[in-house]
Amino acid sequence: MKENLIQEISNAMTDVLSIEQMTQLNGVLLQVISKYTITKDGEKEHENAVTNDRLLEIFLSAKQVEGCTTPTIKYYSSTVKQLFKTMPKKVVNYSTEDIRAYLAVFQRKHKSSKVTIDNIRRIFSSFFSWLEEEDYIIKSPIHRIHKVKTGTQIKEVLTDENIEHLRDNCTEIRDLAMIDLLCSTGMRVGELVKLNREDINFNERECIVFGKGNKERIVYFNARAKIHLQQYLSSRKDRNKALFVSLAKPHNRLQISGVEVRLRKIGHSSKIARVHPHKFRRTLATMAIDKGMPVEQVQKLLGHVKIDTTMHYAMVNQNNVKLSHRKYIN
Repeated sequence: MKENLIQEISNAMTDVLSIEQMTQLNGVLLQVISKYTITKDGEKEHENAVTNDRLLEIFLSAKQVEGCTTPTIKYYSSTVKQLFKTMPKKVVNYSTEDIRAYLAVFQRKHKSSKVTIDNIRRIFSSFFSWLEEEDYIIKSPIHRIHKVKTGTQIKEVLTDENIEHLRDNCTEIRDLAMIDLLCSTGMRVGELVKLNREDINFNERECIVFGKGNKERIVYFNARAKIHLQQYLSSRKDRNKALFVSLAKPHNRLQISGVEVRLRKIGHSSKIARVHPHKFRRTLATMAIDKGMPVEQVQKLLGHVKIDTTMHYAMVNQNNVKLSHRKYIN
C-alpha cells in the first residue's frame, strides 16, 4: 500500500517536477511514509507485493540521498537490471547459488576481469543488504559470497618527458592550460569540467572543486598552470562562465567526453599510448608520495575518503626502494 501511495503521488507530480526532483520526492516520501501503517478498505498491503523494478527504484533513491553521483546510480541500475533480465524471479527467491552462477556465467560470457566481477558483486551486496535492512527479504544471498581476490596491477603513469611532449604538441592554449591544471592539481575530469571562471583564485593559486557526492575541497595549481590559464582566459571572446569551453562556436562548456577525445588526440600526436584524464591524477599521486609528501596529505589533496584508495593510486619508485634498502638495511 505504501508503494502504491508513493507511486500515485509520483504520477500526479510527473508533469510538475524534473526527473531529479522526482527522485528526491520519492526518497522523502519513502522516509516519511515508512513510519506509518497504511491500509485500504481495511486490508494491509503486503510488502512482498512490490515489484523488483519498484524496489530497485526505491533503492536508487536511497543511494542518491546518501550522496551517490548520477553515473554511479546509473551503473547500479544497469547492473541490477541485468540480473533481473537474466534471472527473472522475485527478489525474495534469489539464493546464494543463483548469484554465484550468474557471476560465473557473466565472467565466462564477457571474459570479464576479476575486478569487474568484484564490482558487480559489491553492487549486488549493496542492493540485497539494503533489502535486508528494509525487511523486504530475510537475509541477503550475498553474505556467503566473498570478495573476489584480485592481483595488484601496477598501472602506468606519465613521466616528466611524457608531459613535456604533450605540452609541445598542444596547438591550442586551452589544451595547454587544461593539461597543466590536471598535472598540478590531480583533480578528476568530472571536477575539471564543472569549474567556472570565478572558481579560480589566481592570487592563492587555488580553486574549489566539487568531488564525488558533491563534497567540496580545495586544490592547488602551480605557476605554470596559472600563466597558461590567464593566457587562455584572456584569449576568449565568449561570455560563458565555464572555465573550459569548446573551441568552436557557440563555445559551450567542455564535457568529459570532449576532454577525453582531446587528450587522446594530443597523446597520439606525441606518440604516447593511453593518454586520458585519470592518468594525470595517478601521476600526481605517485610523484607526491615518491617525493616524500605524507600520504595523509595526498589523500586530502585527491579527496579520498579512505587512505587505502590513495595507496591504490600511488606506486613507489623502485629506485627509491633500492636506495632506502642501502640506507637502512645494509
